[in-house]
Amino acid sequence: EHSFSYLRIYPKLLEKSQVLRTHMTFKEASDKYVDMKRNVLSPRTIMEYSRMCGRLSDWFTSLLISDINQADINRQINELSAQKKPKTVSCIHGFITAVLGVYRPDMKISTRLPQRIKSEPYIPSDEDVKKILEHAKGSQFEIPIILACYGLRRSEICALQLEDIEGDIVHITKALVQDETKAWVIKSTKTTESTRDIIIPMEVANKIIEQGYVYKGFPGSISNYLTRAEKELGIPHFSIHKLRHYFASKLSSMNVPEADILKLGGWETDHVMKRVYRHSMMDKEKEAQREAANKLSSALFQ
Repeated sequence: EHSFSYLRIYPKLLEKSQVLRTHMTFKEASDKYVDMKRNVLSPRTIMEYSRMCGRLSDWFTSLLISDINQADINRQINELSAQKKPKTVSCIHGFITAVLGVYRPDMKISTRLPQRIKSEPYIPSDEDVKKILEHAKGSQFEIPIILACYGLRRSEICALQLEDIEGDIVHITKALVQDETKAWVIKSTKTTESTRDIIIPMEVANKIIEQGYVYKGFPGSISNYLTRAEKELGIPHFSIHKLRHYFASKLSSMNVPEADILKLGGWETDHVMKRVYRHSMMDKEKEAQREAANKLSSALFQ
């Protein structure tokens, strides 16, 4: 009888619990959501999530979770679209749906987002990279820039210690990132695929061992140096991260298998990587088309 009574009451208790969970503002719910993910996501992601609510309108963040409907989301996205880039709007909408997915799991969200602007990021040429490497020679930025050319992220470079170098093998297992308080902390790599080993020239490995460290400065100093060097050399601006793009594009042009490029660069999926090296793919396609056109010309006019 006691067991039957409990089963009869339990659904009401569950229903009451769900009401209490949704009787909070979006701001309160988003704070709880971030706390819930604190030990699962990277410090960088937590920092971005913590900032998300500040990008939303006060009228939206003060709404009760239980009262939010599709019209509210549409209005908020429409307001953001007038001020921010489509990619930013998409990220913010993703955060809204993630929070509502926890506290309003039955709510169906179908929002029309602004179309993303297709951008063609500049990928440095061989000549650009050679000029930068020559400029950096003998400076504290030489090793970081060389490692970036081998596909390492800035965060991975800044976290490397001497014990991570074994002969010509670099063990990449951690990254230096900022947490939500903007303090620099060393955490595990971005994804499981990011934990990897790469091979570098023995000459570079010996130079690291000789100087006793990989890099001692702040991460931002590498980016600042690169910007200054580009201006001095009169070459187009590109970030340190674009050297990863150069790495992927270069390997693709050398016909290195896609799976190997993925592994060496520590990409989780081939979606981003393919977008990065599409330039070299297009170059190869144009070359093949040019060769075919020349053969046809020979047949027609000679």
